[in-house]
Amino acid sequence: CNHRPRFAGRAPASGIPLCSLTMLCLIAAAQSYVLQPQPLVSRGAVAAVSRSGPVVAAVAVDAKTVKTLRDATGAGMMDCKKALIESEGDMDAATESLRKKGLASAEKKSGRATKEGIIETYIHTGAKLGIMVEVNCETDFVAKRPEFQELAKSLAMQIAACPTVEAISSDDISADWIEKEKKIEAASDDLQGKPEQIIEKIVNGRVEKAIKTKLLLEQPYIRDSGMTVDEFVKGYTAKLGENIKVARFARFTVGGGAEEAEEA
Repeated sequence: CNHRPRFAGRAPASGIPLCSLTMLCLIAAAQSYVLQPQPLVSRGAVAAVSRSGPVVAAVAVDAKTVKTLRDATGAGMMDCKKALIESEGDMDAATESLRKKGLASAEKKSGRATKEGIIETYIHTGAKLGIMVEVNCETDFVAKRPEFQELAKSLAMQIAACPTVEAISSDDISADWIEKEKKIEAASDDLQGKPEQIIEKIVNGRVEKAIKTKLLLEQPYIRDSGMTVDEFVKGYTAKLGENIKVARFARFTVGGGAEEAEEA
């Protein structure tokens, strides 16, 4: 260090008193330190790092992929983009994520009144089978939407494809029918001699299975067996933003009226 203690005043460049600067140089030399200038970091940059945490590379998602997902799920563009980024571009994972969010949204709307809607019909090829179904929503505006009408038509086709379906949900199955079925099952030959607890468990399982075959909402959706009809309807609830209910349906088959008259 070239500075000497006998000099007084301040170093022209730093503004530090010469005696103090000399002392710093002596201390650095004694401890074998090399004083190096440090890069300056702005407060804004520090704050940004602290807020954002670790930097993660975002997956690039093109508009075409986002639109494909939107067409498949009916979700908003930003929701589709976010789901694709979170799933690292995996279309199936993004679809499942949006589906779960849609079902959660539908559950929140399930208690709202549904006093509007439409009655849709479907006549199967050959005109031997016809279906009439009433689907309700909250407003006339949604009832007139093509998406809602598409839903009602799909439900009519679903009912036509499921001849065992007789009710919409378990609430529509009478307690008398359930008790009657339990008695019939309990009397089955293959259950005789078994402990009562085992018989009760088997009977309940068989009756529950029989009930499911009768319920529209429990059936696998004909165009996507990976979801039930109930999940299919809730998907439209999320898409259209209103509570949607299947109110009632009727099945007509040629000659069916005559058969009912004979049974009566």
